Amino acid sequence: MPRCTASHFDFYQNFGNFAAFFSPIYNATKMGESQQLRELKSRHYIQDLIEEGEHEHQDFKFQISDARKIARSISAFANNSGGHLLVGVKDNGRIAGVRSDEEIYMIEQAAQMYCRPPQKVQCTVYRVEGKSVLKVDIAPADTLPVMAQDDDCRWRAYYRVADENVVASALHVKIWKHRNAASPTVFTMTDSERTLIAHIENEGDVTLHDYSRLAHITRATAEQSVINLCAAGILTLRYHAGECYITSAPSEPSHSSL
Repeated sequence: MPRCTASHFDFYQNFGNFAAFFSPIYNATKMGESQQLRELKSRHYIQDLIEEGEHEHQDFKFQISDARKIARSISAFANNSGGHLLVGVKDNGRIAGVRSDEEIYMIEQAAQMYCRPPQKVQCTVYRVEGKSVLKVDIAPADTLPVMAQDDDCRWRAYYRVADENVVASALHVKIWKHRNAASPTVFTMTDSERTLIAHIENEGDVTLHDYSRLAHITRATAEQSVINLCAAGILTLRYHAGECYITSAPSEPSHSSL
């Protein structure tokens, strides 16, 4: 069996010193590679989102300068089926970047102080092309409607339609409030309600005014019928060209169906 000589001990000692010297360099290199990998994943993730453009569940914000205005976006997404903001992205999809701490503070202020009831949002910062992009996730609200202030400081409910935030119709708000207050009930469908359902199936969607004239009933009676039918999941509302239409509810209702 070979004996360990002094030269062997010198070798192992020098090897240990060698490893100790290069270990921090190796670890730093690995950390640098991990950081680069995270930034690469962030870039692809955000760029994939940007390529989708603005839509029902996504909105671009160049910057956050007014907490009240951003509260309207939170209201619109929360009253629909949720969505997210990409802050630091221009309308044309170009990345401008943000000062994330300031933006996060204003968004949380918007969600807590300028939404009724207050909403919770989740903010995540992504590094893309050396700039920070803030993704703000907004969940569907548990209790509808979520209100925000307009330019005249009046509290209104907003709703996300395609790539826009619109003021929800008075009928829409009444349906939400009715659902909050009412317990499940059985009701008998009237002739005018059957007329409405048949017309929608055969002729297409109608406004509340159209229904009132079609069935020869007062606007108040027509409104209550629509509220009942929407609460029962038979009908729902949709927006088009600034108008609110009554339409058939999908077979499997989603949160966005009122």
